[in-house]
Amino acid sequence: MIDAIIRLLPGTIHDSESAILDSFQTGLLDAPLYTRPAEFEGMKVPEILQSGDHEKIRKWRHEEATRRTQERRPDMLEE
Repeated sequence: MIDAIIRLLPGTIHDSESAILDSFQTGLLDAPLYTRPAEFEGMKVPEILQSGDHEKIRKWRHEEATRRTQERRPDMLEE
């Protein structure tokens, strides 16, 4: 609750546009998040995320968010 309230204060979020991409703003759960290294304990970051093609990455993230929401919270898609 504190996080939700603090976000309303000007200057709390450096890039206010980023708040629009939060999972609770889009109606979908978030897509998987990855970091470096590109491979860790046999798990690899998907090639698309390493491609640098922002449009393909955006589409991939949306598809993954939709898939995760369908699997974990199908009730969110019914609304």
